[in-house]
Order: sequence, then structure tokens, then C-alpha cells
Amino acid sequence: MFNKILVANRGEIAIRVMRACRELGISTVAVYSEADKNALFAKYADEAVYIGPSPSSQSYLSIDNIIKAAQETGSEAIHPGYGFLSENTTFASACEDNGIVFIGPPSSSIDSMGSKITARQTMKDAGVPIVPGIEEGISDPQEAAEIADSIGYPIILKPAAGGGGIGMKIVMNDRELMPALSSSQSVARSAFGDDTIYIEKYLTEPRHIEFQILADRRGKTIYVSDRECSIQRRHQKLIEESPSPVMDESLREQMGSIAVKAAKAIGYVSAGTVEFMYSRGDFYFLEMNTRLQVEHPITEMVTGVDLAKEQILIAAGEDLAYSQNDIEIKGWAIECRINAEDPLNDFSPAPGKIKRYRSPGGPGIRVDSGVYTGYVIPPYYDSLISKLVAHGRDRMEAIARMERALYEYIIVGVKTNLIFHKAVLRNKRFRSGDINTHFIKEENIGEAVKAVAVEDYEKGMSLASALGADTRKIAAITAAIGAYMTAEEDQEKS
Repeated sequence: MFNKILVANRGEIAIRVMRACRELGISTVAVYSEADKNALFAKYADEAVYIGPSPSSQSYLSIDNIIKAAQETGSEAIHPGYGFLSENTTFASACEDNGIVFIGPPSSSIDSMGSKITARQTMKDAGVPIVPGIEEGISDPQEAAEIADSIGYPIILKPAAGGGGIGMKIVMNDRELMPALSSSQSVARSAFGDDTIYIEKYLTEPRHIEFQILADRRGKTIYVSDRECSIQRRHQKLIEESPSPVMDESLREQMGSIAVKAAKAIGYVSAGTVEFMYSRGDFYFLEMNTRLQVEHPITEMVTGVDLAKEQILIAAGEDLAYSQNDIEIKGWAIECRINAEDPLNDFSPAPGKIKRYRSPGGPGIRVDSGVYTGYVIPPYYDSLISKLVAHGRDRMEAIARMERALYEYIIVGVKTNLIFHKAVLRNKRFRSGDINTHFIKEENIGEAVKAVAVEDYEKGMSLASALGADTRKIAAITAAIGAYMTAEEDQEKS
């Protein structure tokens, strides 16, 4: 077992990994930028090493500085978390070259899934179902038109080197193709340095379903659970749940077995996720994330498997302690990503100082967070404040507990998307489980968010008035709980 691990990430995921290390008796090292010198994760670690200035994310992308920090602190392994360098083949290779264990898959596995085109071809060769399309990248407009005609509209254009939905374009007919292709190539060239595009058939009413995988160095591979990730905005997940409302035991076994086959096809080791698109009874391979997912807590809640610990144990050479028959899904879990952003202004980032902070609790509630009262959310990184998870005996109890947790959550000083989550959970279609990746647009959730904001504001004004607070001050606050906290502060001062 390792004695010391460096965590090459920040925020809540750094703390999540460090908690697993602490339970395993492993010392931890944090790396931090100038903007994160007062961050909770840097204080939680046993040691913290400064690796570069802000403003930018470049500090956390400096392979040389991170390897140097690991060597100087005597760290035997590096956990990359997610984002940044977690799926960077060069970084994984640099760890291997310097005798440092990379807590993740071999660099060859990352490389094989790094290109969507390569991944499609690899999965096709392994007998994994893929969305109808082409395995070769294209750049010629005429070629694109011929391929689109052969597949049939609607189609979707995807940058071969991309991820996170960046540069993706849905094309409904031949008139839209050329402008969309030009735009997609431009974004891909700017974001990834590669304007290669590939084309897939666009699925009707698609659901985004993924399977958590664990694989050890001896080749033992299992699927841990499925997750529904269809509540998305611009291809970015916002609410996830486990299991999927569409899943039954037969479908789970079928999709899970395919996920295992996909992992084995690339010699996968560690925790990973195989993602599928599901449409009207059929499912197709989408991509494989060769790292721990943001939404991994919901899998942990319904199965009791500590995925971060398993990652570390596998990296240390231990055999996987679970067989497929050991995995049992108990109850239901939902995760809401709480971000510092303004849902009333196109979800624009809202960095700033958190003036009041109290996280929810009670039965079935888990909060993975890296913030505190007085913490300044920097503008240079992802705006994630926390991952709020609710677990219940069934889906309706999980929803009820999540609604309670959202009611209890106090975050004052920055705008958050709490009202967005409230609006979604109240939606009748969501509560029935009838969702797909177009849910937010189809249900006009933006208008529902405005209604929730007005309702919360009116509740806040009522509370403030009952407490005798100056309503002129309260009028500047749109969240009910924020209004309550301001009123409470005024009461204390008086």
C-alpha cells in the first residue's frame, strides 16, 4: 500500500480523494495555485505545495511542476481526480516514466479512448453497438454532404478530439449542414488544435445512460451500477440519478455486460465509465471516460462501494474485492450539481465571496463540497460549489429528500443554481421519469426557474417582514433563504 499520494486537482474532488486516503491511512499532498492558497482542499491535505500563479488553470496543467512536487514530497502515486490532467496520456506516461504510480488506467487505455473516431472503431471491432455513422474524420464539405445523405438527417457533427459537448452541432437538413460544419470546425480548431469532424446519426428522444466500471490488474472487470444523466444543458450534466428510471434487471445485465466488454477491449484497469445513448429500446456506445466521474457519489450511495478507495487499492496492485454477484443496488440516489452561476442570466458564472454558508443534512443526504463561509470562489476555474446527493428507499423518497435539502441549503454572497434544481424536481414529467437530453428545452425550464425565483423572493420578503427587517435591504436579495439570513443578521445587530 502507498504511504503518500499527491492529488493533482482542486476543490471538492481533491477533498473526496483525500478522505479516501485518510481512511486507508495514507498521507496526502495537495498542489495549489495562487488563487487556491486559502482553499479548503489545500488545508485539508497533510502537505500542500504551491505550483503556480493565477489567473488561469495552467498551474494545474503543468506536468513538470506536478511531477516535481511529487518527487520532492516523496509521493509514490498521483491521483488526478477529474478534469485537468485526468485523461491526459502525456501526464500518465510522465508518471510512469518517473516511477510514480498514476492512479488510473494505463496511458495506452487513455490514448485509445482519447479520440472519438479511434474509440468508435475500437468498440465496433469489439462487437459493441455504436451509433450509425463513420469511423473516419472528415474535413471536406462535399464529403460531409455525401455522408450525411447516406446516413439520413438529422445528424450530429462532433470534433474528433473533443469532449464536454464543445463544438457539437445538430443538423436537421442539408441547408443547415455547411454553416454547422464550418462552425464546428472553427470551434474544434480553437479548442483542441484539430478541426477533424466526424458524423453520427442523431437519435430521437435520446437518454444518456452510463455504467460504472471497476477493473483490476488481473483482468477482473465488473459493472457497479447504471446512472441516468439526461438532464443536461449544452451537453453538460446537471442532475444525475442511479439507477436509471428506464432500467430493469434484464436491460441492466445486457448493457452492463456490453460495458464490461468495452473495458476489456482496451485492457482497462481502474475505475471508469462507459457511456451510452439509449433511444426507444436500443442503446449505442457513446464514449468511455477513463477516470472517476463527477457523479460517482450516487453509485456509492446505492451500492455501498467506495469507488475512490477501490481506485487506490487497484493502483496499489490489489485484486478487486468484489465479484459481479456482490453488487446489489439498494434504493435510489439523485445528485444535483450546485454551481456559482446565474440561472436567470443564461447560467453565466457568478464567482465571488460566500458570506453565509450552511449545507443541508438529515437522513440520506450527502454533500461533497470544498467551500466555506468567507471563501472566495475564483473566476478561473469551474464554478462547482458542491455535489448535493439524496438517497432514499425509492425514487420518490430520493426526490422528496432532495427537495428538502435544497430548501435547507443556505448560500449567500454569490448567485447559485439552487432555483434551477427546485424547478426541475417540481416538474411532473421529471417526477414521472420521462426524461431525455432535450428535457430542459422541451419543458421550458427557464420559465419555471423564473417562477421559482419569484416564489422564493416573496417568501423571503414575508420572512424578513415578520422578523422586522428593513425591507429596502431585503429587496436586493432574490433568494428566500438569503433574505432570511440578512434579516437574521439585522435582528442580531439590533
